[in-house]
Amino acid sequence: MATDTSVIENPYGLNALWTQGGYVSKATLLVLLVMSMMSWYVIVTKVWDQRRLNKYAKAAEKDFWKAGNVREGVAQLKGSDNAFKSIAEDGLSAAQHHEGKLTDQIDLHEWITQALQRSVDAITGTMQSGLPVLASVGSTAPFVGLFGTVWGIYNALISIGIAGQASIDKVAGPVGEALIMTAFGLVVAVPAVLGYNILLRRNKVVLEKVNYFAHDVHALLLSGSRVGSAGGKPGSGGGTSTPAAALKR
Repeated sequence: MATDTSVIENPYGLNALWTQGGYVSKATLLVLLVMSMMSWYVIVTKVWDQRRLNKYAKAAEKDFWKAGNVREGVAQLKGSDNAFKSIAEDGLSAAQHHEGKLTDQIDLHEWITQALQRSVDAITGTMQSGLPVLASVGSTAPFVGLFGTVWGIYNALISIGIAGQASIDKVAGPVGEALIMTAFGLVVAVPAVLGYNILLRRNKVVLEKVNYFAHDVHALLLSGSRVGSAGGKPGSGGGTSTPAAALKR
């Protein structure tokens, strides 16, 4: 006996939702699509930025502190967007240009601290950019999907009222299509929320390395020694070093 292999086409699927939906339904789907694309763009770019900053952190730990002085250490750091190179350059510039009637009124310690803090704040702002997008998408996408569902059910009820009968085919199909909107909203929101939490945690780890490096550069520029270091190796911050030794060519 031959078996029937024909497949009944679903008349209430995504294609029907798009072709039979009104302007509001289509606009809701497009909004959710844009929100999803924004979320994934932020997630991918931020993961790449964090990976690159971790790479620079390892290079700074390996090359910068082996140099004989700060200038040589800066020269060892590669990359025009290297955050650690920017911090060292800003600190070195502040230490070299603490002069003039106005700047003389500011202690050298405070002058270098402010320069390094501004540099760290700029890096922090760059690393945290985009996270508000994920937070916004994660909190609003379910409601956007819910709006599409409510609008779809509303139109379904109007159609049922016009037809004058509430048969299963006139109720299940339109309501099922409307519920797809809620599912889409959750599909968009869940990756955004997870991405936000993961990126926030990874940012904290990376920015701790940035702050530690800035703190060590600050100590090196003021006292010629790196905090927590021992011995008198060049660049490792021996206790006998001086600020002049750290800056000289």
